[in-house]
Amino acid sequence: MILGTDAPDALPLRRANRPAHLARVDVLKAQDRLLLVGPLPAVDSPDPGDAGFTGSLIVAQFDSLAAAQAWAMDDPYLHAGAWASVEVRPFLKVFP
Repeated sequence: MILGTDAPDALPLRRANRPAHLARVDVLKAQDRLLLVGPLPAVDSPDPGDAGFTGSLIVAQFDSLAAAQAWAMDDPYLHAGAWASVEVRPFLKVFP
């Protein structure tokens, strides 16, 4: 489980780096390793507009926790400063 927490006022950085971020996520999808992915809206709405987001959640399969950490640390959102921090933790899928 990868949890990227947005920096303050990160919305312009998210928008500018979204294509590169999604390209990396698409690779996980193509490899059938992606379980769940999505942004965390700052308000209770599927389109938060200028309120933006508080972060992103990615649940994917990696060979090890170290591999997941390395992948997360190379994310364009982190490099651009959109994410202020990244937390990587093991996740056990139970359902479905």
